[in-house]
Amino acid sequence: MKRMIGQPRSMQCATLVAGLVLATAAQSGAQSAAPQTMTVSAAVPMVPDSGMLAPDFTLPAMLGATKSNVDLRALRGRVIVIAFYPGDKTTGCTAELGKFRDEFSQLFGEGVSVLPISADNMTSHAAWSDEMHFPFALLSDTSQTVASLYGSTIPGRAYDNRTVFVVGRDGRILYRNLKFGALSEMAYRDLAAAVARAKAS
Repeated sequence: MKRMIGQPRSMQCATLVAGLVLATAAQSGAQSAAPQTMTVSAAVPMVPDSGMLAPDFTLPAMLGATKSNVDLRALRGRVIVIAFYPGDKTTGCTAELGKFRDEFSQLFGEGVSVLPISADNMTSHAAWSDEMHFPFALLSDTSQTVASLYGSTIPGRAYDNRTVFVVGRDGRILYRNLKFGALSEMAYRDLAAAVARAKAS
């Protein structure tokens, strides 16, 4: 900008500031007229918490060679244990579901539906269920849609996290463990206590 000859220095400064303000305003107007882009982060699924209604689902299930469909809503009025696990025949899952089988009466007892869910297919479930003689069906969620509803997926992995939920007779979650320890006796004691509270309510 040319120097304003003959003006006092204070007036020259004022003129320069005014010019800068006008230039900035013009630039801002040009920017606001241009299309704006925004980066939106992917939504993180909310994990259902205690007191919330358990998300409904229907999944195919295998109990030995017997195929069925399990509808969570149809089980309303019973205490339900939903257990997401990584995979059939793996070490931790064999320990967990074997414990569920061997100590079913102590952990759960009458009037409780146990629903183990993994991303394994029905063929895998049929073979493992028959081999292990489980007293409960294994549910197949190959798309991990249900696991996602319960915040039990692992980003970038095709298997579920080990989580457990206890659902009361009214369909509301009474207990959740998002890092269930397959080899932790404390985890099983806490689960049994939660089931007992649900049965008493």
